[in-house]
Amino acid sequence: MRLTVHGEPVEWVHKRDYVGGSALPRPAIRIQDTDLVFVGYGVVAPEYGWDDYKGIDVRGKTVVVLMNDPQVADSDDPAQLDRAMFKGVVKTYYATNRHKRDTAVARGAVARITVHETEHAGWPFIVALTWAGREELQLKDDTEPQLDVDLMIPLGTAHELFRRAGLDLDALREQARRKDFRPVALDVKATFNVTNSIREVRSRNVVARSVGYDAKLRDELVIYTAHWDHLGRNPGLKGDQIYHGALDNASGVAALLEIARAYAPPATPTARSVLFIATTSEEAGLLGAKHYAAHPLYPLARTLVDLNLDIIGAWGRTRDFQITGWGESDLDGLLTEVASLQGKRVVADQTPELGVYYRQDAFEFARAGVPSLYLRRGIDFIDKPPGYGREKVGAYLANDYHQVTDTVRPDWDLSGGAELAAFALAVGHRLAQGGPLPQWLPGTEFKATRDAMMTTHR
Repeated sequence: MRLTVHGEPVEWVHKRDYVGGSALPRPAIRIQDTDLVFVGYGVVAPEYGWDDYKGIDVRGKTVVVLMNDPQVADSDDPAQLDRAMFKGVVKTYYATNRHKRDTAVARGAVARITVHETEHAGWPFIVALTWAGREELQLKDDTEPQLDVDLMIPLGTAHELFRRAGLDLDALREQARRKDFRPVALDVKATFNVTNSIREVRSRNVVARSVGYDAKLRDELVIYTAHWDHLGRNPGLKGDQIYHGALDNASGVAALLEIARAYAPPATPTARSVLFIATTSEEAGLLGAKHYAAHPLYPLARTLVDLNLDIIGAWGRTRDFQITGWGESDLDGLLTEVASLQGKRVVADQTPELGVYYRQDAFEFARAGVPSLYLRRGIDFIDKPPGYGREKVGAYLANDYHQVTDTVRPDWDLSGGAELAAFALAVGHRLAQGGPLPQWLPGTEFKATRDAMMTTHR
């Protein structure tokens, strides 16, 4: 990558100042002297009257985009977020990489540079460095649009770029939180040369089914998912080169297997069938779940729910369970009732600003219309001081997430994970015994897809 600012060359070092490449299945991609345009959050949301691309033509250009969706204040105090706009601190679909990419492609941009911020990403830039230059996967039959080049830069590099261009990134970020924000052209040009090696590989979702006993209901399914993949091996590392993925997500797969064991003979069958899917390639972009949603073994209109397990607790028992997807469907009452039988309470995602819902397999089922939940460890730990849970999760994300150090530890306490698995078993078992099909609540972004699916099915 070569940059010029006001005609003067700027040296950026790969794997320090930027990471990325091209997802196009071509051996070589070259873009010459493309203009850079700052488009704020890169969001186009008609229902909010929001358009970060208004008044500018970005065809053939490179867009520079912030993470997250606009954090809109309803007063002069930035701490007061207007929940009517993008749900306040709760990330919406507009915050996702997918929306920003699709929007940029639809506007004719050829490349994108995303400004990484740990606060909004939920992971440090070192995680992006872990992926840099390594093999990435995509579905062969995927028809989603792709940019020619897609890069990410750390916040410090972004500040320096804007400073050289005579602009204040902090001031522009504040402007980007307003509906009247207009894109800003930078006097910066970029040339990209990308070389790809391409190969075709096969991987598999691993699937098992417990068949329901009721002839009228056995064609309806409850699904449990947990991804079995991680990042493989990095021969460039000294010492341990294996990304073991003990928490992410051997722990979830272990829970999935134990739940499946509870449904297996000699257990009494449920009225509805239950499907267990150990998905592949979650780390590559939820690809296993995406493939199943596009090519389901059983009709999605007859699928009640997906209950996903990913990174179960390894730090002891909690008084609560987190539900990512809480408040989106009519399942909340059932979740509350089942948790109370275990002496627990359920709480919504306690870090909604990280957009976890869009980064795990249940999201692909939700996009396809199926009510879906990510069942997570709690944060209110028994016999631990306040803040213990956030401290443990923070240390894991900073030191072990997507690193070779994600290994089984002698001080792990999986009692909380076992209770989460028991909770997931009980929720799914209740649904598999009968009752109405779960529904998305009005106003939820996935409801229209489900409604259309059910109308067609009838």
